[in-house]
Amino acid sequence: MNVAFIVGKFPSMSETFILNQITGLIDQGHQVDIYAAKPESLATVHQEIDTYQLLENTYYFTTVPKNYLKRLVMVIYLILTNFFRNPLLIIRSLDVVRYGREAKSLRLIFATTPFIKKQPKYDVIQCHFGTNGVRGIILRDMGAIRGKIVTTFHGSDVSKTFREFNSNYYAELFGKGDYFLPISQFWQKKLFELGCPSSRTSIHHMGIDPKQLEFRAREPSNNQKIRLVSIARLVEKKGIEYGIKAIAKLSVKYPQIEYVVVGDGDLRRKLEFLIEKLRVGQQVKLLGWQEKSAIKEILNHSDILLAPSITAKNGDQEGIPVVLMEAMSMGLPVISTLHSGIPELVQDGSTGFLVPEKDVDAICDKIDYLINHSEFIFSMGKKGSEYIKQNYNIHLLNEQLVETFHQVSSQ
Repeated sequence: MNVAFIVGKFPSMSETFILNQITGLIDQGHQVDIYAAKPESLATVHQEIDTYQLLENTYYFTTVPKNYLKRLVMVIYLILTNFFRNPLLIIRSLDVVRYGREAKSLRLIFATTPFIKKQPKYDVIQCHFGTNGVRGIILRDMGAIRGKIVTTFHGSDVSKTFREFNSNYYAELFGKGDYFLPISQFWQKKLFELGCPSSRTSIHHMGIDPKQLEFRAREPSNNQKIRLVSIARLVEKKGIEYGIKAIAKLSVKYPQIEYVVVGDGDLRRKLEFLIEKLRVGQQVKLLGWQEKSAIKEILNHSDILLAPSITAKNGDQEGIPVVLMEAMSMGLPVISTLHSGIPELVQDGSTGFLVPEKDVDAICDKIDYLINHSEFIFSMGKKGSEYIKQNYNIHLLNEQLVETFHQVSSQ
């Protein structure tokens, strides 16, 4: 099959779930092209980007200047340099009547640049996040790209998006899109409430490769030292501040407790200030982004994965964090929250613990329990690893995805 992926920024250190799908399809012999916004830097990328030579088949949308005057100047430049190559596409990209705010903001013309010279045809155009599904529908309607459009919804695109736009934002996508793949029951229900057609919708989980993240029995030391880890973007919905506050509270009783946070983001300075304020610089370390091999090594030397997700003030919510799957596969018990689709992955009291959002005391209680009942660390880890192998194996999920693509492309 010939498949296009329309995504946000690519490559992205945090969106390994997209990378896993792309490489999985290539492993099955399918041709994959990627359309994306260019990240600020390509200095740090996952090894698979080079191994699969993915940048050779990645086509970037022209970056949209934030300043409107600069944007207008850039649009004039794009018109002057590209109009003679594809005048119809340029004219359509400026059609405010047909394409509304996308054209009015001048963003649409920047999205057409990969298609000026040719209008490729694909069996399936896989759009990750609903906002990219909207973009895919518009680009297809303009004649920039051809193919059946499948949109995967993850969480923020169903929660935060409607505060930023309006309840009709996905109306055209639901009407013209060919298939929809929410990543959990939780988000499938939300999509149905918004008018997504049930006849063209099914749940498709993200997944991981259990062979690369093999189970290892956890045996905490007897000196009450325990190592916790979070792997997340440093943004509000990840709830890292509540993890730090819990460790600060526990450090009085367990001064040798360790907590490392892998990731970066807008809240880094705020979290650094919180660590300093709570005087837990010896216990809590912010490591920034790490390559997959380094993350695996960190997980191997950890006892518990902490994912204290919350609903952000702007309504932004998680999907099902892939890092929970990775940790469970490797035998770590997890402590997370009753949030979004997480309870569909983590069985409370069996493969990990779930607590209410923002409940520092509850996080502390669960960590304290595991410190004093180390036998549960092994049993939870073992159960979690088996559950991931059976239900979140990326190889099986990618086979299912290709079956879905075949069905959609043949309709």
